[in-house]
Amino acid sequence: MQRQEESGEDIVIVGAGLAGLAAALGLHRKGVRSVVLESSPSLRASGFAFATWPNAFRALDALGVGDQIRKLHLHIEGLRVMSASTGEIAKEVDFRDEFSCVRRDVLLQVLAAELPTGTIRYSSKIVSIDEHGDGAKMLHLADGSTLRAKVLVGCDGINSVVARWLGLAKPSHSGRSATRGLACYPDGHGFPPKFLQLFGNGFRFGFVPCNDTDVYWFYTWSPSQDDDGVAESGTKMKQYVLTKLRSSKVPAEAREVVERSELSDDAPAAPLRFRPPLSLVFAGISKGDVCVAGDALHPMTPDLGQGGCAALEDGVVLARCLGEAILGGDGDGATGGTEKERIESGLRRYVGIRRWRSIELIGTAYVVGFLQQSGNRIISFLREKVLAGVLAGRLVKMSDYDCGTLSS
Repeated sequence: MQRQEESGEDIVIVGAGLAGLAAALGLHRKGVRSVVLESSPSLRASGFAFATWPNAFRALDALGVGDQIRKLHLHIEGLRVMSASTGEIAKEVDFRDEFSCVRRDVLLQVLAAELPTGTIRYSSKIVSIDEHGDGAKMLHLADGSTLRAKVLVGCDGINSVVARWLGLAKPSHSGRSATRGLACYPDGHGFPPKFLQLFGNGFRFGFVPCNDTDVYWFYTWSPSQDDDGVAESGTKMKQYVLTKLRSSKVPAEAREVVERSELSDDAPAAPLRFRPPLSLVFAGISKGDVCVAGDALHPMTPDLGQGGCAALEDGVVLARCLGEAILGGDGDGATGGTEKERIESGLRRYVGIRRWRSIELIGTAYVVGFLQQSGNRIISFLREKVLAGVLAGRLVKMSDYDCGTLSS
């Protein structure tokens, strides 16, 4: 393929997911231009929906889009945790703060609509990164073109090219897998505004309404040799989930939600991976004028429902630290140094804020998932008698975080 002419940009964000668009919008709100490279030909809405806890709404408010999202989604009033082994309610939690299940495609569209035309460049896949003599990064794209970047932000997901360039540890397999879906009720689902979770019998299942017609659900399990082939197609995966639910003591509406869903054959299930939290203690999350955010930084198991929330937090904090550096301040009202020095200092401030938050989220999610899904008899007994309330409390506790606004 013939190499195209080289071009250049000051700030290049790789990946138009939640973290990438949040960072770009935050920078735009501060009057700083950026370019977002997205490998797909359009916005990707994989994942269907995600739990939006109070910390995510604080980030969305900082970006100026919180009210738009609130108007489009139901306010969920509480969490009900049930045992799939006994059918008994193990714990009920009323949400004192706001919680919604937000459709991923809706949020991406809202964020993208707030950006200047041309900010997102689709079909722009990064294949490699080189460092120029003056410190600039040369990004080589799949179409043969080359892009020069003063600042490079990797928001390119769990298989991040930028994270690999920084030398971050490869994500590890948790030994668990997950599938999920979106059930549609054109005439209305009639479910109460509650988040239902079930655990036991070797799986974790849950569903929550997004709005009056859409219900998001998920199912996680530890695959065995008996499960070979279940993820070959959406149809097989759906039947596998329904078989497991039918053999357990779960409400009929839980099975109906799955029955109303269509699972894609492209990726009906995926292994759950996470970055070992201890690897981030001394890791180089930033190097000069390069850093990572979102799943490129902190891939985690979904057991806290905090992956998307943390990505939005990253975007706000990164926009604040980087934006102030570009505009001439260091975040404490002082100015000075060259632009390059200020940028590197700003990225170090971002890393200082996000490093321990990321470690805590990854580690807590892994432990919660292990305890909720374990088939060990002692753990199962403790989970149903004691730990259900503790684990539900951790979900709420981890959302009690404020990433701040776009200004220091």
